Amino acid sequence: MHANTLARRHLFGLAATGLLAATLPGLARAETAGPTTPIQALDTALLAAMKAGRTTSFQQRYAMLEGPIDTAFDLDAVLQTSVGPRWASLSASEQNDLRGAFRRYTVANYVANFDSYNGQTFRLDASPRSLPNGDQVVTTRLVAADGSPTELGYVMRRTGAGWKAVDVLADGAISRVAVQRSDFRGLLSHGGGQALVASLQRKTADLSGGALA
Repeated sequence: MHANTLARRHLFGLAATGLLAATLPGLARAETAGPTTPIQALDTALLAAMKAGRTTSFQQRYAMLEGPIDTAFDLDAVLQTSVGPRWASLSASEQNDLRGAFRRYTVANYVANFDSYNGQTFRLDASPRSLPNGDQVVTTRLVAADGSPTELGYVMRRTGAGWKAVDVLADGAISRVAVQRSDFRGLLSHGGGQALVASLQRKTADLSGGALA
């Protein structure tokens, strides 16, 4: 499956003074970096993974993308919004299992779909679009060699760790979280948290060709 297909389907803790001093530059960067910064870094990582291609092992490409995805997304917020009100009724163990399974599934989904390079480029809009609640929509386009673009809009929210994506809009409108919420609702209704964990694990295994089984 090609990179452009994913875009449409996406319709993602100081006691010692020395340690504190060492972390302050990183904290300052998190506070001053704008909402486009993590998406620009994600685009760069995705392009590198695409160029590595399927001749590079799935695990290696997974390792290339997991850091940028962790930086770009507030995966916990995405998961909780996708699960909806049922999240509060899940046990702590179920919540933790879901966090792990959802993270692996999210990274594997990107790895599996951004897996080949045919002259594509990413074009990131420098000016995000503001939403009434203070979120910002950062638009990036995957442009094929023939010039045809596929648009992704990352809904960015300011957090204590900097700007993080809490949703992805395919073609500027179709919410990935809304699609996931619909999928998750049926699984939770019929089998609870463990049914959703099992489903995410199966999807991850399928996406990775068994490499992440």
